[in-house]
Amino acid sequence: MPLSSVLARIDADLPNALERLFALIRIPSISTDSAYAKDVAACAAALKADLDGMGFETTVHPTAGHPILVAHRRKPGAKHVLFYGHYDVQPVDPENLWTTPPFESAVIERDGRKVITGRGAADDKGQVMTFIEACRAYIKETGDLPVGVTILLEGEEESGSVNLPPFVEAHAQELAADVGLVCDTGMWDETTPAITASLRGMVYQEIIIRAANRDLHSGLYGGAAQNPVHILSRIIAGLHDENGRIMVPGFYDGVAEPDPEQLAGWKALGLTEADFLGPIGLKHSIGEKGRDIAEHIQSRPTCDINGIWGGYTGEGAKTVIAAEARAKISFRLVGQQNPDAVKKGLHAFIAARMPADCSFELVDMKGSPAVVLPYESAPLQAARRALRAEWGKDAAIFGSGGSIPVVGDFKRVLGLDCVLVGFGLEDDRIHSPNEKYNLSSFHKGARSWARILMALK
Repeated sequence: MPLSSVLARIDADLPNALERLFALIRIPSISTDSAYAKDVAACAAALKADLDGMGFETTVHPTAGHPILVAHRRKPGAKHVLFYGHYDVQPVDPENLWTTPPFESAVIERDGRKVITGRGAADDKGQVMTFIEACRAYIKETGDLPVGVTILLEGEEESGSVNLPPFVEAHAQELAADVGLVCDTGMWDETTPAITASLRGMVYQEIIIRAANRDLHSGLYGGAAQNPVHILSRIIAGLHDENGRIMVPGFYDGVAEPDPEQLAGWKALGLTEADFLGPIGLKHSIGEKGRDIAEHIQSRPTCDINGIWGGYTGEGAKTVIAAEARAKISFRLVGQQNPDAVKKGLHAFIAARMPADCSFELVDMKGSPAVVLPYESAPLQAARRALRAEWGKDAAIFGSGGSIPVVGDFKRVLGLDCVLVGFGLEDDRIHSPNEKYNLSSFHKGARSWARILMALK
């Protein structure tokens, strides 16, 4: 199957590919607002019509919320991939801040670059269409695909993907594949491709410290009664040692060191504390001493207090000793860290520091393990070779501090590892007014997927 002719087809068909993307962006598929339910359904129908026309067997499945589209193009005896994306978009408010209409798309010049405008241009319609255009070019040019392909597109990613996990469980046999592909991530910069090889997990808890049975007058009880705010503050202060390590018992169980080649790749990217922290007005990383900024944000687990309160916080003075104090705390997990073990460790850490006359409670709010694609995995290395061939440089392979829940669902339910390749940029303004997608991201994204599909053969 001649890859060069497929790439040439993508190049020649770029104007038509843009018109197809523009038509999709014109559909205001806002999943979080029930007033747009018909538009979300219309977007799913438009995608179905397009994929049907390419020879996919496509079904739009109703759910308790918005539809899920599944399209198959089987290739018996060949490897099979499962591609995930979403066709719903965020609301456009405040609309008055848009310099171009949010649901009218065009290619314009912005900051010296050609960009595609409109809500969903980057998140995630433009990204989804890079994959579909790669498939289209193969089918038009050769009549077939290098591998079997299933495309799963949901209409609720921006509203929590509530109905996706039960759908994946109910359709596990239909969705079986050799590898998952996800295009909802970004590049390192506009000329350097990237593969997201890991997603941090999370433990999120609320800590409640209780002492007296009511708020107390600090003039009468100060110096005698336990103060939950003091106790909570001491506990929080002890969560990290002077070297930035997290002191919860057993916390680092399951945390592995990066592959030496991967670590060398991060260092070669040249990311500095000034690069990463400077734009937000900071200078110095607080991560574990002896590790650079790339490790801090990718391969090391974290502990952060997300909120703390207790006693009087209103205007003026009220001299009380609070009956209770609370904090919300999140741990970002990596590698094989066990969320339940981290919760137990936190419980033990607090219990060991709880003085007489006080009690505590932990409210469990969220827990999920990290998802890791081993650096040496064949699909990751195949994608890496394909991206280098297209972009002329090695792809940055890094971890993400955020989460893409479907990746965990694919692993848990389907036993499927996912390769996350996206072509978004930090300045695409996703979820904000004036969202855009670089024309080069769209064009070379389609070419990249064509190369990846061939590399996975």
